[in-house]
Formats: sequence, C-alpha cells, structure tokens
Amino acid sequence: MRQLLYISTVHRAVATTIDPATILAASRRNNARDRITGLLFFNGKRFLQVLEGEEAIVDTTFRRIQQDERHYGLVVLSNREVAVREFGEWAMAYHAPGAGGQGGDPATLDRIASLAAHAAPDVRATFEGLAASARTA
Repeated sequence: MRQLLYISTVHRAVATTIDPATILAASRRNNARDRITGLLFFNGKRFLQVLEGEEAIVDTTFRRIQQDERHYGLVVLSNREVAVREFGEWAMAYHAPGAGGQGGDPATLDRIASLAAHAAPDVRATFEGLAASARTA
C-alpha cells in the first residue's frame, strides 16, 4: 500500500474563495470511491495531506491534485510503502485564520493528535508541527 505526504501553498487569487467544507465533502466522496484514506490539514494558506491506498490510485489522485489550480509549490515530503493504513478513515483538520491566537489553537492541535495517532512518528510530527505553527490573520 502506498502512502504519499505532500504540502502545497494556496494561490492568492483563490485563497479567499476556498470553502473547507466543500473540499472535505468532495474529498470524502472521491476517496471513498477510490478506497483512499488519509488526512488533510488546511490552515488557510497551506494544504498538508497524506493519501493512502493502492499505488496506482494514489498516483492518479496526486496527479489530479497537481493539476488543481488552487495549489502551487507542491512538495512531496514522503512517498513510501506501508504495511497497513495509518489513517483508517478520511478526515480533515482545519485551522480557521483569525481563531486561536498565535500559533495553533488547542482544539486544532488535539484534533491533529487524535487523527494522526496511528501514523509513523515523522508523519505525525509533520502534521503537528504545521498545526502548532499556524499563524492567524
């Protein structure tokens, strides 16, 4: 099974029009169809996402993401084989800009910790690090 972790930045032209609820609904629908599990963290500026599933399907999904005009500067942080899924369901954590003061708010940090509890330490640390460093607008 393939696990791919990437980070990207939101194009400024679309940053104010992105609706996290719409993204999550589409992700859940598409990923359930394709048997992909994972986690998407969006802090208003960056997407951090892990995808897990059959290698060919993960590759196809990632190519679709690469063509999505909301993203630029996509960087693959990890692309590895895993024996079992580390993310058993599809979920999204969202840090709302303007909420929670400087850095990550406790509710977001707790949600990330819960969602990434079974992930490899480096994958978990990547999500927790971005969530902790989230700056509010």
